Amino acid sequence: MDMQVTRQMVQCSPAGNRPVGGAVLPLTWIDYETFIQRCIGPFHGRFRLRHFEYHHPVRLQQGSPARLRKEQAVRVAYADWGPRHAPVLVCCGGVANTAMRFNFLASDLCARFRVIAMDWVGRGQSGWMPHESDYALSTYVEQLRQLVAHLEVRQAFLLGSSMGGSVVIEFAARHPQKVQGIVLNDIGPYIPRARRKRRAETLARHYVFREPSELFRRIGVSQKNDGRMDDRVRFSLGYYQTRWSDADGGRVYRHDVRAMQAYQKEAAQCLDQWASWEKVSCPVLLIHGLLSDALLPATIRRMVRNPRVSVMHVPDTGHTPVLCDPHHTGFIQQWLSAPQEPATAWSVLHAPPL
Repeated sequence: MDMQVTRQMVQCSPAGNRPVGGAVLPLTWIDYETFIQRCIGPFHGRFRLRHFEYHHPVRLQQGSPARLRKEQAVRVAYADWGPRHAPVLVCCGGVANTAMRFNFLASDLCARFRVIAMDWVGRGQSGWMPHESDYALSTYVEQLRQLVAHLEVRQAFLLGSSMGGSVVIEFAARHPQKVQGIVLNDIGPYIPRARRKRRAETLARHYVFREPSELFRRIGVSQKNDGRMDDRVRFSLGYYQTRWSDADGGRVYRHDVRAMQAYQKEAAQCLDQWASWEKVSCPVLLIHGLLSDALLPATIRRMVRNPRVSVMHVPDTGHTPVLCDPHHTGFIQQWLSAPQEPATAWSVLHAPPL
């Protein structure tokens, strides 16, 4: 599909809607569905939705009574873009993200790469874990390992946003032979406790959006640091992050709230992966939102002591860049095509709106 078409601003005005901030917001959920289908329409038929069985090993079930521990099978969903035999890029989202957050990046890269975007257990269209304590970094690393094995590829590039980047760092340290290179989207081996705690407190709640305007308002606030994006991108992300609930009479987040509560407990401590980081031997592209409060300058300075780390700074953006901008995705594609080049650092401007 022509990328010019996929990046056009959506122009739709169902009867009874009203403009807010340059966008047309539906007043009813029926209007909302019509509106959203025009936003996500360019992606229809461009990827394959697939599944595999994640087998949760007994050794990771420390929160369950010993008598109840047995290998658990959980169905995991992932989107599969691009030619089957092209170089593989596996995209791993943040703590509350779904695989569809990577639609814009995947649509830009899929001519030259096979892009895999996975829903973590407890998110999106993947199944839920039996116990809250099963939602842990060790589980996500094992889930990624099993996905790479399922894809039957010798090596893959890995891209991790926020929590997904923490998983990627750990995976690259433990399984270096499986990793061709990694892209870390505004995440490093260290995040201070205060920042993690603040984020966790906003996630570990059950929200019900009973009106489209309420959904747009809250999702918009949560995306305020994600960088420049047109309304089509913003509304698409909100749609995929939520689902309709008859029981609640509105849309709710498409995740198991226990996964967010597990993260809240974990966030009581600083994230410290420096020991794992020292074992990462592959080329690294570090994407830094210049307004980020998660990837700090001191962390970057320590990371670039590794001569294989290149840094892409993104202005007017915090934690984390959405990677929907063609300038940003273009540089990512360029790096993926030649990750062995000498490490560099640069800033990349936002593309003008189309």
